[in-house]
Amino acid sequence: MSNVLEQYKSKLITAEAAAKLVKSGDWVQYGEFVQQPLEIDAALAERKDELKDVKIRLVTMTFMPKICQVDPKREVFCMNDWHFSGVSRKLQEADLCNYISLVYHEGPEHYLRGYDPVDICFQPVTAMDKNGYFNISTSNSISTAVLDVAKIKVLYVNTSAPWCCGGNGEIVHISDVDYVVESQANPPLVQVPGVPPSDVDKKIAELILSEMQDGDCIQLGIGGMPNAVGAMIAQSDLKDLGVHTEMLVDSFVDMYEAGRLSGKKKQIDKGKMAYTFAMGTNKLYEFLDHNPVAASYPVSYTNNPFVIGQIDNMVCINNAIEVDLFGQVASEASSGRHISGTGGQWDFIFGSYKSRGGRGYVALTSTVKGKDGSLQSRIVPGLLPGTIVTVPRSMAYYIVTEYGIFNQKGKSTWERAEGLINLAHPQFRDELIKEAENYKIWRKSNKI
Repeated sequence: MSNVLEQYKSKLITAEAAAKLVKSGDWVQYGEFVQQPLEIDAALAERKDELKDVKIRLVTMTFMPKICQVDPKREVFCMNDWHFSGVSRKLQEADLCNYISLVYHEGPEHYLRGYDPVDICFQPVTAMDKNGYFNISTSNSISTAVLDVAKIKVLYVNTSAPWCCGGNGEIVHISDVDYVVESQANPPLVQVPGVPPSDVDKKIAELILSEMQDGDCIQLGIGGMPNAVGAMIAQSDLKDLGVHTEMLVDSFVDMYEAGRLSGKKKQIDKGKMAYTFAMGTNKLYEFLDHNPVAASYPVSYTNNPFVIGQIDNMVCINNAIEVDLFGQVASEASSGRHISGTGGQWDFIFGSYKSRGGRGYVALTSTVKGKDGSLQSRIVPGLLPGTIVTVPRSMAYYIVTEYGIFNQKGKSTWERAEGLINLAHPQFRDELIKEAENYKIWRKSNKI
């Protein structure tokens, strides 16, 4: 005990001293999701006039970085995000942030293979325990790989962060880092309430729920519709469900407390809720603190399709922006406007198909209102330039709108066109049929 305390004291520096470790030209790694080194960011912003060409990476920005606020022309600091959030979108529109494309389970390997060098990392953690270990808390994800490769390793201690049990990769020892910064404010983690589901979201959720069975293992993506599924499961009579997911949100707490989750049927991590990051409200963070039923892992494990495929009856539920008549799924950008990221959608759609009895659902409302208030179809003839394919047509299978569920695996182009047009809002079906005819993916015998 005395040895680790001595190491701790010898490595303790201020946020200002940590910021001074950054040199011009460095690649700097911030934290992930609701854990970010806020005071170090503020101290680094104070050095704007001393530095040039400092590049920063983080995962899903949940705060407005000071370095971006003090450098509105991006002359010194260059921000990059592995997965866009609302804050990232605002910054990108101001030309202050760029997206880094990846298939999420490969993220740690990007660092380990040297594709993404890290000169210095500022890793948010909990307070150190008596054995000299810090906990990475709610954001395991790529953090272990970053710590493995960073030339200078700085821990940012926030005593408000919950200790999240593993799993694997959830801890780091004082002997393996260079410096420690203690937060003076110890701010509570950012709370990210679930998006309230619309009536249409609830209808889609009902369709998916009708296909679920006892013993399924679930993954939920971001958005109102997956939240609706979670809420309905909590109120259902389903039992012995398992959890193997990328993101843990409040609805998993509701399902657990309702007695729906036991994990007894899982082939791996039996009885555990396996996840790579958590983002929600204090209800979730308090649930996770020292709770061994939840197991935090690096994303290279949770999102690895060949790990996912080892679990029977994986039910993966994710959102999309658009699906075209060829079956291509766009979930991250539309007509050049970047909205989200690939995240784990590709991983879980592919992995669920490898699972015995697995089902991978891509869900979306059939329409959305445009900026002018007009109704627009989200089942589209073809994807416009600047719209990014997240799940290729060869991989996507269950597509869901409020009008039904269509499995496009093994279907010819004309069968896909018919099935997908049946999922579109009736107002747009005739127009979509004409476009399908133009693309030569329609038969006269097709029926709507």
